Amino acid sequence: MTAAPASASSPAAADAPAVTAPALDLIAGRARAGAYGPDPAGQRIALAFTTSQAVRHAGRARGYRNEVLGLRLGAAVGSCAVEPGELPADALTDCVGATVAELLDHPLTPVRVAALDTYLMHCRPHGPARGARPVAVPAGGSLEKSRTRARAVVGLLPLAAVRRVLVVGVVNSLLEQLRSHGVGYVPCDLRGGATEWGEPVEADAVARLDDCDAILASGMTLGNGTLDPLLAHARATGKPLVLFAQTGSAVLPCLLGDGVSAVSAEPYPFFWLDGGPTVLHLYGGRPLDGGRGGPASGDGPSGDRPSGDGGRGHPGYPHTGCLRGEGPAGRGAR
Repeated sequence: MTAAPASASSPAAADAPAVTAPALDLIAGRARAGAYGPDPAGQRIALAFTTSQAVRHAGRARGYRNEVLGLRLGAAVGSCAVEPGELPADALTDCVGATVAELLDHPLTPVRVAALDTYLMHCRPHGPARGARPVAVPAGGSLEKSRTRARAVVGLLPLAAVRRVLVVGVVNSLLEQLRSHGVGYVPCDLRGGATEWGEPVEADAVARLDDCDAILASGMTLGNGTLDPLLAHARATGKPLVLFAQTGSAVLPCLLGDGVSAVSAEPYPFFWLDGGPTVLHLYGGRPLDGGRGGPASGDGPSGDRPSGDGGRGHPGYPHTGCLRGEGPAGRGAR
């Protein structure tokens, strides 16, 4: 779909018909049509790399691994997390020297996501001009920084109006933060398993959508193709859908107002790579009733948040239409 985007205030935005294209294909189509910047066919990737890490925080019973594909275009880096070991060895070779347009047609979804993310980071970097509020994550250990990020991410939910959150991509620091607010949750992850508190992790998030008042999902759902049913449900019900995104951090804000109510965007390098100060870019998500939402002041990121926009469109990002899809929900980076 390559129709010109409607502005957030136009009648076309308010009355946009449902579309069937997956979110990734829809945004990539708009990029090809010039909605976000120069022709992707003229933008060539110079550097491709992977980042792999394993961690087990002190005091935690379980550890985990992350692997991320990174592509560089000029000063911009775009990312897509993958299951450790699943990226073919020749994927990096495929990317270097290729144009963004060529990589948007690559057979591997993580390559397509990373290419689109890199292109959007290059053309439309995060910042106030794009409707984002940068929030500092102070220097510290990986667990300390994880908890600081969790306060900011959970603060994007309208917590006073939420009884139970579907958490897609289990991150123990996020669950810990929800528990501190007395909010229930259903933890979901394609790998299953158990949380730090021994709660079973469900593999089929779609089956539990109707049991929850809000959705908190990892950007990895974009990379493994399982975001679309979450978007479809949020659009149909009006439930808040908040995304915490290292994968596709510049892609997912394009969905604000089209099923997505808020995004915590965290471009490379991520908090777990750098012990120094890092930055989150928060879009949308002011608590609807001014209640319990927002991260704690004093010991976390600033309590200031960009204004919520439970309606259509968002400054700097065109309206993208109602999204439909199918498939199980996906795993998230911790």
